[in-house]
Amino acid sequence: MRDIAQHQERIRLMMANAAAGLGRGDVSAWLDMFAEDGAMEFPFAPDGYPKQVRGKAALAAYLAGFPHRFRIDRVVTFVVHPVADPNLAIVEFSVEGTAIPTGRPYHQSYVGIITLREGKIVNYRDYWNPLTSLIALGGLDALLEFGKAGTPS
Repeated sequence: MRDIAQHQERIRLMMANAAAGLGRGDVSAWLDMFAEDGAMEFPFAPDGYPKQVRGKAALAAYLAGFPHRFRIDRVVTFVVHPVADPNLAIVEFSVEGTAIPTGRPYHQSYVGIITLREGKIVNYRDYWNPLTSLIALGGLDALLEFGKAGTPS
């Protein structure tokens, strides 16, 4: 049980640092979590939005627009679920903020299933609600424009 608790704490610290970076408008801490060949998957992404962004360069391009589109004011909830596999993490968190282009509230909940290799993320399956982002940004075109920054695979 001690190993599982230590694993949870490592993941919690890594994600908290990344979320704090996003709160400052800095995506570098988020990118630092990823291996060079790491990927983000978006199983609930609408048509026209990438289902996957692979590689650190593509992730950097995808995330570059985040600080111009969303301001994260606070992480409301954050849970790292216990798992026995040190190469797997399951996280749930929610944020409150603002969609910068519209001034509308951005209150999003996420579930992430993370696969790790040597402490770096090789796959982050991001279960987010695109409808929340769509409403906050003011429409499908704005959401799809954000998604075009990444390179779908």
